[in-house]
Amino acid sequence: MELIRRGSERRNKHRFAIEREVLYKIEKDGLVIAVGSGQTLNMGSGGVAFAAQSRLQPGAFAELSISWPMLLNESCPMRLIVFGRILRTQGRKVACTVDKYEFRTQARKLHAVPTRSDGMLQRWADGMRKGSLKASAILA
Repeated sequence: MELIRRGSERRNKHRFAIEREVLYKIEKDGLVIAVGSGQTLNMGSGGVAFAAQSRLQPGAFAELSISWPMLLNESCPMRLIVFGRILRTQGRKVACTVDKYEFRTQARKLHAVPTRSDGMLQRWADGMRKGSLKASAILA
C-alpha cells in the first residue's frame, strides 16, 4: 500500500493507494439515481476515490460497499460500507467523503450492485439534509 501525499495536496488526512472492488448506490433528492460497480483508487479516513461505470453527480449522497482484504476469524469475507457525499468528479473518477462507515460480513453470493432495500442510504441522507437545514437556520 502506497501513501498518497503531494506538495499541492488540499486534503487534511492521508490517503492510501488501495485497489478494491466497490459497489455503489447514489441518491439525490430522495431518489436513487445510479447504481453500479467500480474500483477504488485510494482510500483514507476522510474519503475514497474510485473509478465508476459512468459519470456521477457531485453533491449526491453515496453508499459504497467495498470488498475488504482481511477475513473475519480467518474465514468470513468482509465489506466496508461507507456513507458520504460526492465531492467532485473527473470523467469516471469520483471523490467521495467518508461521513459514516461500518464493517459488515459479506453474503456468500455477492450481487452485482447493492440490492439491500432497508433504506439505510435514504435514512442517512435525510438525516444529513435535516442537519444542514438546522445549521443554516442557526446561522441565519
